[in-house]
Amino acid sequence: MPFAEIVIEIGGERALDHGANRAGFVLFAAFLLSFAFIRMSARLMRSPKVPWWPGSVTTGDLHIHHLVFGIVLLLVAGFASIAFQPDSPWLEATAAVFGIGAGLTLDEFALWLHLDDVYWSDEGRQSVDAVLFAALLGGLVLTGTVPFGDGGGVVGIVTTGLLVIALSALALLKGKYVLGAAGLLFPLLSLTGAIRLAKPGTPWARWRYPEGSRKLARAQQRADHHAARLERWQDRIGGAPDKPSPRKPPP
Repeated sequence: MPFAEIVIEIGGERALDHGANRAGFVLFAAFLLSFAFIRMSARLMRSPKVPWWPGSVTTGDLHIHHLVFGIVLLLVAGFASIAFQPDSPWLEATAAVFGIGAGLTLDEFALWLHLDDVYWSDEGRQSVDAVLFAALLGGLVLTGTVPFGDGGGVVGIVTTGLLVIALSALALLKGKYVLGAAGLLFPLLSLTGAIRLAKPGTPWARWRYPEGSRKLARAQQRADHHAARLERWQDRIGGAPDKPSPRKPPP
């Protein structure tokens, strides 16, 4: 059975029957595919075992990163969607262009923050974090996972909204940034972040975990374990860095 026939149903109609939902699905798929392709291409260019894969061309001090092409695609797609407000199938085509641009741009997210080319350094892992974060939020929005409803009237909506925001804020204060942000759409995620130990150095840890306490020691141990596990996954997705980047000692 084709995928379009087994997607979730909304209001008795298949989600992809609506142009906006279809465009959102196309954008999300284009984003993931473009990131997967450009990351695979960068890893193949880096590998000496694949000498036939076409590499980037650098002339003198000039090197055009693929995020530049991503920015151009984002600008073109954004301008076209606002100026022309296209209908199907041009709406889906514009969404695909935007998704490709987003994938190319977020793949080099680390270059937004650092003046040096840190693509294959420790700091380059920030690009993988940004893509995973965007994919998580995009997937939640695409599936319509929204905690607010109209079943309880105005009071119910306000109460639910305040509870969701409070859980998200608590998760963020504990350093669970992905869980806190995603929890605005899926509250169970922020609840998970809210009940777990805070990361050392976060506001919650400074307020609640005294220096030398068992909670702080457990939090540090858990943070180190989590960081090592996260780096392994980042390396599997984006490729291991060439060498650890030098870090400045803390003030």
